[in-house]
Amino acid sequence: QVQLVESGGGSVQAGGSLRLSCAASGVYSRYCMGWFRQAPGKEREGVATIDTATGSADYADSVKGRFTIYQDSAKNTLYLQLNSLKPEDTAMYYCAAGSAFWRCAPNRPVATFSYWGQGTQVTVSS
Repeated sequence: QVQLVESGGGSVQAGGSLRLSCAASGVYSRYCMGWFRQAPGKEREGVATIDTATGSADYADSVKGRFTIYQDSAKNTLYLQLNSLKPEDTAMYYCAAGSAFWRCAPNRPVATFSYWGQGTQVTVSS
């Protein structure tokens, strides 16, 4: 059974940085893992994804050049480095894992990710 636990959220000023962590257990085969976010009143959207076997990463246009997704396989941990944060980045951030059968990309349907963490809040003030 896959379990995901996020940490690292917080409150920062615009232009600041945060690093989110997702401790994963039960992830022993190839997965598409990703970070998603959901702001109040908005749909959940994909931010970044990574293929755990190839390390290939992909990003939503809104975060390209500012966010970096990476994994530490030895620690079974997924990370999201958030730099140059903007107020519009304010949201609950979720870690997710899904089958690598489909293309691993942040615009892949949310329903194709089977496992989710509980979320960690990121708040960016102007």
